[in-house]
Amino acid sequence: MNVPEALDRWVTANLIERNTADRILQFEKDTSKEGLRWPAILAIGFGALMLCAGILLFVAAHWDRLSPVQRFALVLAMVALFHLAAAGLGGKSPSLGIALHLAGTTCLGAGVYMAAQIFNLEEHWPGGIMLWALGAVLAWLVLRQWPQALLASMLIPWWLVGEWTVATEGYRGTAWNIAAQGLLLLAILYVSASPRRPNRALPMGLVWVGGLSLIPSIADVAFTGESSSGYWQTNAPFLPSSLAFLGYVAAYLPVLALAVLMRKGRSLPILAAAIWVALLGIVSRHPHAERNLGVYLVVGLGACAFCYWGVRENRRLFINLGTTIFAVNVIAFYFSDVLDKLDRSLGLILLGILFLAGGWFLNRVRSSLIARAAAGASQ
Repeated sequence: MNVPEALDRWVTANLIERNTADRILQFEKDTSKEGLRWPAILAIGFGALMLCAGILLFVAAHWDRLSPVQRFALVLAMVALFHLAAAGLGGKSPSLGIALHLAGTTCLGAGVYMAAQIFNLEEHWPGGIMLWALGAVLAWLVLRQWPQALLASMLIPWWLVGEWTVATEGYRGTAWNIAAQGLLLLAILYVSASPRRPNRALPMGLVWVGGLSLIPSIADVAFTGESSSGYWQTNAPFLPSSLAFLGYVAAYLPVLALAVLMRKGRSLPILAAAIWVALLGIVSRHPHAERNLGVYLVVGLGACAFCYWGVRENRRLFINLGTTIFAVNVIAFYFSDVLDKLDRSLGLILLGILFLAGGWFLNRVRSSLIARAAAGASQ
């Protein structure tokens, strides 16, 4: 029985009042949520992952024994099987259906590259990621399930970065640093997704993706901005200005447009983050960026800005990320520019003091900022 439709009929027939119907509907929602706790969700997700890995391993082990026709049929069957199983089991267990649909879309990527290997289609490898991302987008449009959208949110940037890598292959300069700036800004945008909306699963997934990739993305921008790309490319031409301009536009403009769509009137912090990312890209262009004090100052400024952002929007995550970035920044500066100038024993002693005193100080600052954010939200 469809509970919302039944309640609407009963309210229309004056059998129950609207307040009672709303309470019944809320009770049914809470009851359905209680039916599947996080251990079961974790087991389903891990089981789907292991199932995909086992099937791919089985296919890889027997790949040489199969003819091209059998390989192609197996690839198609593997993708279709998961979606058919999800359609059959999704009514009894929605979480299991979502996991199986995600496994089917995940296997689509393997299927695309396996088909390319069968038919020797290796001319443009980002095209495979594009087809995979297109499949994830179509799956989301049909199924309206948040894991499909989350997968697409990772595949589309991966495809664009692949296209940029192929387009700038053979040039020396800051080609990869431009792509790294776009990925860093996108990670900041994902972190800023608000999980307080009614459908909070997708924003929470974006927060996890952005949070896990934020610090590696900062390091990528900070230490890949040298003008030379290596001794094997010293005779290669520099990246043309027109191509570099196109790369900067592709790195910043789509993310800022997406920020306006996601955050609407609260997109000003993303603009400030874009300015900070661009500044970090500029200071990282000097040779030996790991010894450039400007890089660490800009990263420290960004860490303080994250903490301020967390206080303004009452987001504890921003404060935790800001303090973590600041701590990693100080440790990186110590190892790159201070430790090698000291005696080994003195360097270790100072490192221990830095960890103890710095950890105590940052924890006090973090607790104070969280208390200020909570006090500001309660007013």
